[in-house]
Amino acid sequence: MSDQERPPESDLIARSIEGDGDAFGLLVQPYLGLFSAGIQRILQDTLDTQDALQEALLTLFTQLHRFQGKSKFSTWAYRVCLNEALMARRSRIRRREDTLEDFLPHVTPEGHHQSREGLKDLQQEATALEHVEEAQVRQKVHEGLHRLSEEQRAVFVLRDLQGMDTEEVASALGISRGLVRQRLHRARLGLRSTLAPFLGHGKV
Repeated sequence: MSDQERPPESDLIARSIEGDGDAFGLLVQPYLGLFSAGIQRILQDTLDTQDALQEALLTLFTQLHRFQGKSKFSTWAYRVCLNEALMARRSRIRRREDTLEDFLPHVTPEGHHQSREGLKDLQQEATALEHVEEAQVRQKVHEGLHRLSEEQRAVFVLRDLQGMDTEEVASALGISRGLVRQRLHRARLGLRSTLAPFLGHGKV
C-alpha cells in the first residue's frame, strides 16, 4: 500500500484502540525495522530480538489507549519496544544466561589485554585489569551492575554498552539529557567503586 492509499495515522490509531487488528498492522508496519533495530542493539541476539519484538507489539496493541499524542506515535512506540528489550535483558540476567562476557576485557595466556567494544569509559583501568583473573572481574562487574538502580543500569547499558549518544538515550527512556548524564555518572562511579580493589593505587 502506498503512502497515498494508507489511511491517516490518527484513524489507524483510533481503529486499533477499538481492536481492529488490520488497522494496527498498517499502523506499525512502517516502523517495524526501527523497532527491531532498537531491540537488537540491546539484546544482541536475533532470536531474542524476534521474541521481544512480538511481546512489544502485543504490549503496543493492548496499551495503545494510553498513547496521548504528546509525541509522535513512532517515538512513543519505540520507547515501549526498548523497555520490552530491557525487561527481557534483566530476565536473562536473572536466569544467569547473560554473563556479560561480550562486554568484558579478556586476558590472553601471555597476559596481554584484549579490548572489547563497550566498556570504553573504563579503558583507563586496562593496565590494572590485565593482571586480574577474568572470572574475578566478571563476578565484580555482576556485583556492580546488580547494585545499581534500574534507572542507572538502563542508562549505563544504552550509553556505555550499546553506544547510544546522550540524545538517543534520553529519547529512548523519555527523560532529559541532564538526567541521562546524572544517572550515567552515578552508574560509572558505582561500577568503579566495585572494581576499586582490583585497581591498586591507580586513579579511579
